[in-house]
Amino acid sequence: MERTPVNSSNLRSIGYELETSTLEVEFNTGSVYQYHGVPREAFDSLMQAGSKGAYFNANIKNSYGSSKL
Repeated sequence: MERTPVNSSNLRSIGYELETSTLEVEFNTGSVYQYHGVPREAFDSLMQAGSKGAYFNANIKNSYGSSKL
């Protein structure tokens, strides 16, 4: 999945696959996780958030199933 670099103290890059509703997040630590069943609206809101890390922690991290790549 192609990810877009983001300006965040916690997140390095973010990608989204519409067909599977999968959000892929690369953290500044180098770890990459996929979050499953994430609606397009949540991805759009994350990408538009002033603080992507805060939005991620509040709305995605514990709200969707994930797997570490």
